[in-house]
Amino acid sequence: MPSLTVDGARTRAAALSVQSYDVDLDLTQGDRTFGSTTTIRFTASDASSWVDVKPDELISVTLNGTAVDVAGLNDGRLELTGLQPDNELVVVASMLYSNDGEGLHRAVDAADGLAYTYAMSFLDAAPRIFACFDQPDLKAPYRFKVTAPEEWLVLGNGAATQVSPGRWELAETKPLSTYFVTVVAGPYHQITDAHDGINLSVVSRQSLKDALEREAADIFEVTKQSFDAYHRMFGYRYPFGEYHQAFVPEFNAGAMENPGCVTFRDQMVFRSAVTDGERSSRARTIVHEMAHQWFGDTVTMKWWNDLWLNESFAEYMAHRVSTEATRYTDNWIDFAYIRKWWGLQADQRSSTHPVAADAVKDALASLDDFDGISYAKGAAVLKQLAAYLGDDVFLAGVNAHIAANEFGNATFADLLAKWTEAGATGLDDWAQAWLRTPGLDTISVSRTATGIKLHRKAPAAYPAARPHKLTVGGYDADGNRTTADVLIDADEVDVDRDPALAVVIPDSGDDSWAKIRLDSVSLENLAALLPKIDDGVTRAVILNSVRDAVADAELDPKIGFDVVLGMLPTETSDIAVGTLLNWSSTHLLGVYLPYEPYRGQLADVLRARLETVEAGSSVQLSVARGFTRFTDDADLLKGWLAGDGVPDGVTMDADLRWIVTLQLARLGAIGEADIDAELERDSSSEGVVHATRCRSALPTAEAKEQAWTQITTDADLANYELYAACEGFWHPTQAAVTAPYVDRYFAEIAGTEKLRSGWVVATSAKLAFPRYTVEQRVVDRAADLIADESVAAGIRRSVGDGADDLKRALAVRSAFTN
Repeated sequence: MPSLTVDGARTRAAALSVQSYDVDLDLTQGDRTFGSTTTIRFTASDASSWVDVKPDELISVTLNGTAVDVAGLNDGRLELTGLQPDNELVVVASMLYSNDGEGLHRAVDAADGLAYTYAMSFLDAAPRIFACFDQPDLKAPYRFKVTAPEEWLVLGNGAATQVSPGRWELAETKPLSTYFVTVVAGPYHQITDAHDGINLSVVSRQSLKDALEREAADIFEVTKQSFDAYHRMFGYRYPFGEYHQAFVPEFNAGAMENPGCVTFRDQMVFRSAVTDGERSSRARTIVHEMAHQWFGDTVTMKWWNDLWLNESFAEYMAHRVSTEATRYTDNWIDFAYIRKWWGLQADQRSSTHPVAADAVKDALASLDDFDGISYAKGAAVLKQLAAYLGDDVFLAGVNAHIAANEFGNATFADLLAKWTEAGATGLDDWAQAWLRTPGLDTISVSRTATGIKLHRKAPAAYPAARPHKLTVGGYDADGNRTTADVLIDADEVDVDRDPALAVVIPDSGDDSWAKIRLDSVSLENLAALLPKIDDGVTRAVILNSVRDAVADAELDPKIGFDVVLGMLPTETSDIAVGTLLNWSSTHLLGVYLPYEPYRGQLADVLRARLETVEAGSSVQLSVARGFTRFTDDADLLKGWLAGDGVPDGVTMDADLRWIVTLQLARLGAIGEADIDAELERDSSSEGVVHATRCRSALPTAEAKEQAWTQITTDADLANYELYAACEGFWHPTQAAVTAPYVDRYFAEIAGTEKLRSGWVVATSAKLAFPRYTVEQRVVDRAADLIADESVAAGIRRSVGDGADDLKRALAVRSAFTN
């Protein structure tokens, strides 16, 4: 099925102007299809164009009162001829519900059998719901009508009114791009509130009712604080009427910024104990989607190459506004440890791309750039720009951009012009270096007889003269800190600091975007000084430097592992603990280093920390989860499930029980019957997903074949269960039983594109990649698949990223373990 190209979009946008959409959905036709009738009013300057629609059955199409032959539908496009200056198109279709999180997704809650739907129109998915001119720069107002079971609630972009039992009408919206359009319909539980004249609500599945009742106050508080902050910051009131936040099942992304009705993955309605970091992450997601209401929704990109601007801006604002306006203040710690690391890895792979890319990719291929570069790197660069311009100029340009382009479309060049009008200078050079050139500099430090010298080195493949405004932190042997603000505008810059400092940390405040390298003296003193460095962001900068130096085969992974063991006994941030353990799992154990004896050493440190950590604390929960993942003490874990020996302060709730069950499954200490028994205990949809992951993790040939069959042949498997089967499949201790599937991955993964579409295809290919088989033959097989242009682009991107990681692992092993 072809995806829209930028040239095609420009041609159609030049010829058409859409006045309105009227969409009537019938959700009472059964569990497979729904009815969709769309009336589009538009003007045309050309006699022909096309409409996008992807039905199960195209029933009838009428243009200006004349029937159009439905047999003309070809790969989701229906040609329209004989267009007049003013036109009315009516499309009647039967559409398929989806189970992949795109289109109109339908999920049945295993807890009670209730069915829920929600619309995800992002990228190419809107025509799976209603006929439309599916591109971001053909915005129009929408009016929806929905027929649903009488007990259902219906929400959408406009305020919803139930006009008769089961019949709903939604108020006309402001002009929207097709990819923002949503309807949320089902027997959802709803809690309402209001703030500053804006009606608010949160909704979830009925089985999460109690959890939503517990969590609603926090969600509403963050929402209200953020509305106040954004109204002050932008000087422009939220324009989309009501504001609903729907926590929906089997959602692929973290959330989607649909104006007036934001959809979130419903794991954010916490049914079990979570860490402070996870609560903070939810708050940032809420604030991120709210930023989009202005930047992305009110003003929308013309084409997908400016997607980065929406996401980078919202990512930056999420961390900034959460810190300034809410009780969650660890946002820049999270950014440094998690978001920035995500982007740093992406910017060093062969798939790296400029933050601000040229408009060359079609709509579907643009999904490939929905990554750590478009989010985290872009946010870091905007943070640099705000510091470089000053906040007054930065916000003045943004506010002028919103006011000038409200309810329309704009480009990055339009925003640069507004910043220039606000007083910025030299932005073209800045944008060329930071946004239009991929890759990242390396900033290292050396000591001279009289001071410190910083060195800036651009990657050879992507040369650029990028200025870095940052702070250099220095620590003496007692942990006393001094700082110096530095502008690195040359390849070498002198810093007036004592060369005898025990540790020198370039960019200690994590203000720039670069690979940071510590000098040999700092590395020698690091173990002794780390416990004395109490700034969470600085500790993250240090760990990122260590992680990156190890990945570049510049630092022995054993030293990196020693840093992990050195930080865990005293680390007070659950975000940091989780990061240390995730890096150990994804990069160190079984990848850069043998799984044993390092797994045992890590488990011992975590067991010791469990004995000293504050009972009931967020760090205790993070340590307990980590210990569960790395221990091989099956008897102890079985005792925890039985309620024996559980550390004081740890609650064996549903989700922690599943983490324990997963480790027991990996160890081969339980079987299918034990997993079934745990599923009986937790028969929710969440339980079904956990059980799928546990079954896939069992170290038996039968379990692996069953999971592989799901991954590669089951078109009806819901997206979350698919991801769980992929996540449980590979493990360093199961190399023998999974060995046959390495070659099968490369033989069979391309075929999954015929089973699924969009987001799910690339995500499952990424999760199912044989990441623990660190062998050159895997890299070679990956290269062959990547070169095959008949394979879906999203699959090739996922395989390429996995292969890049394996190449680095091979280099690390060659340098340090041979």
